[in-house]
Amino acid sequence: MSYDLDATDRRILAALQKDAKITNADLSDRVNLSPSACHRRVQRLEEEGFIAAYVALVNPRKMGRPTTVFVEITLQSQAEDLLDAFEREVARVPDILECHLMAGTADYLIKIMAEDTEDFARIHRRYLARLPGVRQMQSSFALRTVVQTTALAV
Repeated sequence: MSYDLDATDRRILAALQKDAKITNADLSDRVNLSPSACHRRVQRLEEEGFIAAYVALVNPRKMGRPTTVFVEITLQSQAEDLLDAFEREVARVPDILECHLMAGTADYLIKIMAEDTEDFARIHRRYLARLPGVRQMQSSFALRTVVQTTALAV
């Protein structure tokens, strides 16, 4: 059974996206519910999969990885076994934050956070150059992050 979101659920999701550590008491005040009703709604949102996880967002600069690199990868073919092999291997690369199968000129778009260009060169040699079926790879370095959020509009 699918659960439909109402305005209160949306307010709960918006608040949790801004601060997942908010106490249930503060959350219930913010969305104008009793603490018990708020807790039940949050549990239902978790059970229905609207809330996928609670995470800590680590500051890449503080971790010494201020360089954002986007890598477009084109494979030799779109054969299912090659796509599967590529996806299995790319999932094993510890430096990759995101990998997306794309429509358009590139087959995949990868996001990596690196220390600097030398660190990216290490990642490229050790991992990216060894991925199966790669025909072409194009790397782009972000000069500045203009907008970055994990919050979806609810």
